[in-house]
Amino acid sequence: MKKQELLAPAGDIEAGYAALYYGADAVYLGLSKFSARATAVNFDEPTLDEFTAYAHSLKRKVYVALNTVLQESELPELLNSLDICTRCNVDGLIIQDLGVARVMREKYPWFEMHASTQMAVHNKEGALFLKKMGFKRVVLARELTKAEIAEISAIPDLETEVFIHGALCYSYSGLCQFSSLEYGRSANRGKCLYPCRACFKTEDGKERHLFSMKDMALRDDVLQLSADSLKIEGRKKSALYVAAVTDYYRRILDGKGADINLEENIKQIFSRPWCKFHFNGKDKNVIDREFVGHRGLLIGEVESVSHGNLRFKTNHKIARHDGLQIDASGDEKPFGFSLQKLKVAKKSVFEAPKNTVVEIELPPKYPNLSKGDKIYLASSSEVKGAYSFKKPKAGAYKNTVPIDVKVVVSGDKIAAESKGFKAEVDGIFTPAENPQKSFEAVQKAFNKTGDTKFALKSLEFENPNGLFVPASTANELRRRLYDNIKIEKPKISLPEIKLRKKDDKSPQFIIKVDKLECLNLSDLSKFKEIVWLINPDDDISGLQNLPKNKIRIALPAVCRHPKIYEKIINKLLDGGYHKWQVANYWGLEILPYKKLDISFDSTIYMLNTQAISAAMEIGADKIALSLEDIKSNVFELIEKSPLKTELIIYQDIPLFTSVGCIRDNDCKNCKQTEKWFELERNNTKFSALSRNCQMMIFDKRPYCIAAEAKNLQPDFLRMDFCYKKYTAQQVKNIVDKLLDYNDITDCIKGNFNANNI
Repeated sequence: MKKQELLAPAGDIEAGYAALYYGADAVYLGLSKFSARATAVNFDEPTLDEFTAYAHSLKRKVYVALNTVLQESELPELLNSLDICTRCNVDGLIIQDLGVARVMREKYPWFEMHASTQMAVHNKEGALFLKKMGFKRVVLARELTKAEIAEISAIPDLETEVFIHGALCYSYSGLCQFSSLEYGRSANRGKCLYPCRACFKTEDGKERHLFSMKDMALRDDVLQLSADSLKIEGRKKSALYVAAVTDYYRRILDGKGADINLEENIKQIFSRPWCKFHFNGKDKNVIDREFVGHRGLLIGEVESVSHGNLRFKTNHKIARHDGLQIDASGDEKPFGFSLQKLKVAKKSVFEAPKNTVVEIELPPKYPNLSKGDKIYLASSSEVKGAYSFKKPKAGAYKNTVPIDVKVVVSGDKIAAESKGFKAEVDGIFTPAENPQKSFEAVQKAFNKTGDTKFALKSLEFENPNGLFVPASTANELRRRLYDNIKIEKPKISLPEIKLRKKDDKSPQFIIKVDKLECLNLSDLSKFKEIVWLINPDDDISGLQNLPKNKIRIALPAVCRHPKIYEKIINKLLDGGYHKWQVANYWGLEILPYKKLDISFDSTIYMLNTQAISAAMEIGADKIALSLEDIKSNVFELIEKSPLKTELIIYQDIPLFTSVGCIRDNDCKNCKQTEKWFELERNNTKFSALSRNCQMMIFDKRPYCIAAEAKNLQPDFLRMDFCYKKYTAQQVKNIVDKLLDYNDITDCIKGNFNANNI
């Protein structure tokens, strides 16, 4: 069996060194641009160069995450980032944007392409399609079960990477638009504000963290995984955390088992409550509804509080200056403080062993604490000192350029040549007693590369008369040659974009629904297309009443088991419906897409012309522009797009798409039928839809930019009526407004009028 790669995170070079010291086979990190962890320290070119050189000296790999979507104006900066990765000998790039993939395939083919988890690869079909696109590896959605991971990992010649430990997102990665559309900070651009961690008020008036996920910790279940790479999350975590988690899993993979003491160390450094997510199948116990943030290691419960002193029995050693946290009932976050005074049997002590009844002094203004409140060890001085690691001396490692040098000695000069560059030193060279020593002197001199980027690969030495070469002369020749060699940076430009002649016609309208009866009162002659979002069990007979030439069939972004769509897809294909819309890569694999008229929906993000060109090369006929985008970028894409563009002017946008169920019933007794929840946060009202083990969360107000669209000239303007319960009359009323470029009242506009995202 092929050895599995243990892949650790590095938000800075210290974390990277810790990962390597404690056994990571590879490290992934980000640069200052285009990283999905934009607020991590990240790496500049000098630190990346030093780190990759050191990692490669240990036979380890380094991957760079360029895993955000790029706007048109950022494409030149992308080339700079790829040039840095080239100069620093990075092993592979983790990417989300199809435009980045196109640039890499055409201009930087030496890099491995890894499909980021932001691409929402959640089934075998999506992975198969990305393999055809040239990806060597896919980073699978965290939501998958052990069986699903095994199925995808069995695909020949495609590597899989799975998360085994760390923070979980509530939404499928890449399909979260909450932070972006509500707060202007896009998760797909590395700027997420983590609204999933916030408190939401439910219909009963209670406030809960309905979407705040526990941390994933597969522990020794990692031994059941067939994936090629086992990934630890944590590019925003400390070097101490990276060291502890890497050490823990390295020992498991090396056959030493899951060490409970090491688990306790991790929990003290940083940990929310642990879960295995859906590794073993559907599990509702993955959300921490009552508290948010780092909890620590559970060490006891409050027995009593009196006059500012708390009494409890600790099941773990504690010491003064350790950090404690208590789940105080009614508080959103645990109450944390540094332990300053500690007593055992009324005597002050510096530390207390486990299974000891202790009394501690609480800080002033402590909250109301009750008997039974849980107490956690949230930081420990002992653990902080338990993970020292060696690292190289600063500047000791760098990536080099191998060079071949030829040296020729004649009677009055010595000359050197490499890469077409030359140097010489004049002198009088006399016969040597031992000509071999002349060769050794020259070889020693040219191996001294100093501050240059060069490394001597080979030396060709011609000294036909056996002349003596002083070491000082050899060193001077080397200095002159290395000063003369200029490594020309290859000038790489963006791949060409095929220009399309735009007509001057006004945009045509498209309407999209998930229930055909919603169209009963609308004038369909005003629409170029009618898009129907299908479900596997839909009755397609309703299409008979609609103009066939206008129908486009849409597939959803998420489908864990695409085979359930085969029956209805085949019926529609056999019925002559050749226009289709896909919202995720799996749709392209399940459809004979090269024979069809294919449209890309907005969840296959198109924010630059390179991405649109990639869509065109795949076979798309038109693309929907991103709902997260800003007006200036949208305008530029409309003007420059090689494909027809579709601008969505009305939609109830799924802010989250998740498997994290918020129903109170257990899975066994759930009918999985449609159920709606009404939620509120900071006076903003939201609706949550639970159906077929999937949650979608919406702003109560729809997204609407009809008024702004009046001055734009995309090929199509689209209005969507999906997910929420619309009557035919409601649809007609809204459609009539939108056709006249009028907004509906009380709507949101996302980032459309913003300056950036």
